[in-house]
Amino acid sequence: MSSRFFAAGESSSESSSEEEELYSEEEKEQKSEDGSQDDSDDSDEEEASSDEEDGGKTGISKFLKDQASSEGESSDDDTPKLVKSAKNKRLEELDGVIKLIDNAVKINDWSSISTEFDKLNRQVVKIAAADKAPKQYIKTVSDLEDFMNETLAKQKVSTKKMNATNAKGLNAMKQKIKRNNREYTTEIEKYKEDKFDYMMSDDEEDLVPAEKPSSKRDIYVLETPGEDDQGFSTVGRGGRTLQYTPESIFAHLRTITESRGKKNTDRTEQIRIMERLFAVAVTPYQRVRVLLTLISTRFDLTTGSSVTFMSQEQWKSADQELGTLFEVLEDNRNMVVVENAEAWDDDEKPPQPGPGEKLKVPGSLVSIVERLDDELTRSLQHIDPHTAEYIERLSDEQALYNKVVRAMLYVEELQKDAKLEVPQENANRIVMRRVEHIYFKPSQVVNILEENAWTSVPSQFDSKITPRGTAQDIATLVQILCTYLFENSADIIRGRAYLCQVYFCALHDQYYRARDMLLMSHLQETIGNFDISTQILFNRTLVQVGLCAFRAGLVYESQNTLLEICGSGRQKELLAQGVMIQRYSQVTPEQERLERQRQLPFHMHINLELLECVFLTCSMLLEIPLLAQTGSSPDIKKRVISKNYRRLLEFHERQIFTGPPENTRDHIMQASRALAAGEWKKAVELISSIKIWELMAQSDKIKTMLSEQIQEEGLRTYLFTYAPFYDTLAVSTLAAMFEISERKVAAVVSKMISHEELAAALDQVNSAIIFRKGVELSRLQSLALTLSDKASGLIEANERTLEQRTQGTANAFERQGGRGGRGGGRGGARGGMRSDRGGPRTRGGQQFGGGALGGAIKA
Repeated sequence: MSSRFFAAGESSSESSSEEEELYSEEEKEQKSEDGSQDDSDDSDEEEASSDEEDGGKTGISKFLKDQASSEGESSDDDTPKLVKSAKNKRLEELDGVIKLIDNAVKINDWSSISTEFDKLNRQVVKIAAADKAPKQYIKTVSDLEDFMNETLAKQKVSTKKMNATNAKGLNAMKQKIKRNNREYTTEIEKYKEDKFDYMMSDDEEDLVPAEKPSSKRDIYVLETPGEDDQGFSTVGRGGRTLQYTPESIFAHLRTITESRGKKNTDRTEQIRIMERLFAVAVTPYQRVRVLLTLISTRFDLTTGSSVTFMSQEQWKSADQELGTLFEVLEDNRNMVVVENAEAWDDDEKPPQPGPGEKLKVPGSLVSIVERLDDELTRSLQHIDPHTAEYIERLSDEQALYNKVVRAMLYVEELQKDAKLEVPQENANRIVMRRVEHIYFKPSQVVNILEENAWTSVPSQFDSKITPRGTAQDIATLVQILCTYLFENSADIIRGRAYLCQVYFCALHDQYYRARDMLLMSHLQETIGNFDISTQILFNRTLVQVGLCAFRAGLVYESQNTLLEICGSGRQKELLAQGVMIQRYSQVTPEQERLERQRQLPFHMHINLELLECVFLTCSMLLEIPLLAQTGSSPDIKKRVISKNYRRLLEFHERQIFTGPPENTRDHIMQASRALAAGEWKKAVELISSIKIWELMAQSDKIKTMLSEQIQEEGLRTYLFTYAPFYDTLAVSTLAAMFEISERKVAAVVSKMISHEELAAALDQVNSAIIFRKGVELSRLQSLALTLSDKASGLIEANERTLEQRTQGTANAFERQGGRGGRGGGRGGARGGMRSDRGGPRTRGGQQFGGGALGGAIKA
């Protein structure tokens, strides 16, 4: 080591250059740990020797070393190297960000200002953590605040509006500057008093910015009192343990609110913190603020996670907290929760309303109730309906309905004060939710819901729309609610209210009223313009009207109403009771997910097997007489009422062996064959043995109605089938055959005669039916006429086709001799006449002259 030191004193340029190369390699390559340790020891010894004052030779060698080093460096690199401290680097970065902000201010680019302002705050956090906040930062935020106020003032009087991006950036900066400058109020005031002196002064006071609630490092940890922790408490990453006091509630709420939607946020921990905050809350305002934030955070548990629905525990907790919120608001009438209230940013003290005004808290109780309803529906969609868990979950609907009624009363209370400016849409939304909870339920169930709901409401509160007494008559209640929506809402909500009332009327056997309302609404013409959920409600209403017509004995009306839904083969999809994934369907995963979200809970389903049974039974009662009529009179144009029924009947008749009926469809198909053969008793027995009728109210009445319908249609089928074989037929004979009264037989026959379905006359004196034979053809004659009509139509079609293909060349196939047209030398045309044979011969080709059948007709 000493030789190396004295070599430097002798001004050996060679050794000094070698040293410089050594140090430069150390700085660039950063050698291994052992080598770097040795070099650091050498440098320490050199520094220690240079500090000695009594060694004159040491000082000389130092200067000579610097000179030699400079000569070596000048030979290698002409530019000197400047080493900057970490603080200077951060200050330079800060100046660069400030320069970018100044450039954005010049062009009024608030989007860039917002982005760079966030970078500026991150840089200041690094600098202020080790030192004081720089004065250029105070200058920048103060100037930004002034510029923002000038811009907002110009926007109020300017007719030219900002673009969307710039306006969004301005609004964001308005909140950021207001929140950020509050921490540096003292310094900003000093700067504004004398800007020049402030920037030139050297004595900077200690400026410790207040802890930002939005900092990710600030984790507030609760020190639970009363537990034996042996003097220890839980400490977070910030190294701080904070006690939750009433004074710090708003700061904690701000922290939690600003962390919503961010990644790596422990929402469960936030819920635990807010539960503790609610326990220490003193004033009603604090309790309301904590409850609103707590309920919203519980809803966030299912947002952006793999959980598809809210757990029952969290849902019940949110429901109880909403009930507590209603109680606090009902006890403090001077405080209201409205959507148009301005957010209060001061964490130190609560807002003070003016004289005669109410304290407004930003929030929406209607939205909370709607979210609770949606979460309950989503959980019912995913739970197996055949388990006890589904029944247990369904029991929570009563608690939800109680909150719907209380929210409706609260909105009505708010609407009484015109100063609050509560929009009518809030009342419409909550009334619609109430209607959607009762329209599909029987009156007995709705009665129980209403009684329990009004029991939970304090006696001093009453509704102006639906007073307490209206709960006695459910039909009146539904009508009042729907009429309110007709008068005060528009578009989708009005249409849904109309459909709900029609559904309720049809469910309670008011067919004619439901039919008239549905026809007068003209919704069937515009339902395609509504959203998918409303279209599903329309389909459900249509099906319920059809079932109501069936229960009333109106077979034709029922079949005609159900034809559109049941004839499509997509009942599950149209009624939102299941997803039908076809083999070659091109459905994206996103569409399938949306389709599953639209599914109705199981307790709202309409029994599809019962629906199919009703539709096929009605089709049987209409199709069998029609088949008999067209079979006996082929000249009548064939008409198909239900293609699905015809296809099932043809498939059943093609079976060689038919066993006993196993399901609903087999019962109806075998009953159809028996009814067509005149065995009406067997048909009644088969239809009555279907067990699905037990699911309908008054099943005995339904079976009796079906028996009478089968007797009547059996009589019509018998008359259509065997009328050509009778001259006269006594009414009493038909009455005994089908076990119905003679008056009923006479009525059926008279109706058939008046509709020109039966060529006969009714002799009321002798009580007999006289059939007319003059104009009726035999079956062979009818078939021959039908065959001739089809052949004539075929010839006309061939002639039209020939004219279209030979436009302008009509005589092209009438050449004399030689090859005749397209057929070559084989008789003039394909399928034409050969010269050596007198008979016609048909050959395959594009032109068709009727074949053997055409030749026979021409002959």
